[in-house]
Amino acid sequence: MILVRQEIGEVLRERRLDLGLSLREVAGASAVSFGYLSELERGTKEASSEILGALTAALDLTLSGLLETVAERVGRAERMSAPVPLPLAESRVHAA
Repeated sequence: MILVRQEIGEVLRERRLDLGLSLREVAGASAVSFGYLSELERGTKEASSEILGALTAALDLTLSGLLETVAERVGRAERMSAPVPLPLAESRVHAA
């Protein structure tokens, strides 16, 4: 099952690491507690839009950019887990 909170957490962590920032630095810049930010990155907590706004500002990222990246990741996961129709099933439908 795809959990959006996990995808959001992974994107936030990847961005933080790309910028070479520590959890403490991002927590301080966003006024989000260190522990809560850690839980968000691990995907165990859900963030409000206000929290996401503060975090994206601290990570020099737009909220829409975060959501677009998450949407792309969720879309990839959906495509990978989508059922694949079997040719045999299709030929039965056409034969009927």
